[in-house]
Amino acid sequence: MIPVSVDPNAPLFIVLNVGSGNHDTAKTRAIIEEILTHAGREHHISMVEDPARLHDLARQTVEKAKPRGGVVVAAGGDGTLNAVAQATLPSGCPFGVLPQGTFNYFSRTHGIPSDTAEAARLLLTARAHPVQVGLVNDRVFLVNASMGLYPQLLENREAYKQQFGRSRLVAFWAGFISLLREHRQLRLRIEYRGETRVVRTPTLFVGNNRLQLEQIGIPQAYLLEQGQLAAISLRPVGTLAMLWLLLRGAFGQLGEADSVSHFAFKHISVTPALPYGSRRVKIATDGEIEWLQAPIEFRVAPEFLFLLKPEPDLSVSGQS
Repeated sequence: MIPVSVDPNAPLFIVLNVGSGNHDTAKTRAIIEEILTHAGREHHISMVEDPARLHDLARQTVEKAKPRGGVVVAAGGDGTLNAVAQATLPSGCPFGVLPQGTFNYFSRTHGIPSDTAEAARLLLTARAHPVQVGLVNDRVFLVNASMGLYPQLLENREAYKQQFGRSRLVAFWAGFISLLREHRQLRLRIEYRGETRVVRTPTLFVGNNRLQLEQIGIPQAYLLEQGQLAAISLRPVGTLAMLWLLLRGAFGQLGEADSVSHFAFKHISVTPALPYGSRRVKIATDGEIEWLQAPIEFRVAPEFLFLLKPEPDLSVSGQS
């Protein structure tokens, strides 16, 4: 699909998460307002003071934007972008991003500047490009979704961030400590292309972000641009082997490890062996933890998210 031009007078409806990253929220808001006001662009900023209200506020923002032909903008980290994209996807509204997080995988993949002022100026001129969205059951994910060890690692990482602050070093250290602890194995029945396979693994990770997959060395990363997702699972290994895999991922060599399985797909159904009477599974989507009903369906969303982003540099990519 080709990019869609956005009405230069379309109002911008911005959801700004106070708790994202290390940014000074008041300063961030002032930068956004100065640039948009100077450009004469109508805009409305909704501040997320309570994280528990993020999804409701995102939904209310989309409800305001849609009848006016407005653009919905998420200002925050990947978790904030996820919540606002969840509300925006079915509406068809253009979607803008003002990155404020620690890793910002989604915005970096699509060439959106990390500088707030530059990202705000981009909102004024960018066209809306269709980008792929992943679904786990009915939940959106822009970067990744996972079950097992990875959601536990994210919970531990958040606890460390609360204590030591938000940084990539803290995130890496939290992951290292998590891997030192005992982790249970999942028994998963995966239905894929009409076949069923049973695997034992500490985690199942599904990626929808080319940059992240390339950084850890997964060869299917390029297939995301062909309408697929990438699944990664680890064979049962000991703690030392798990730490070695962590290092391989840090050096972009995870996909070459014998104990790592990976494949591309459009849809898989995953049924974990659960304790008697239990039907819920802990899932992480773009760094946010939630519980979903089994079976767990991972698939490519049938609709695109129309993202305001820079035009591709064809002189560099050599692609049209």
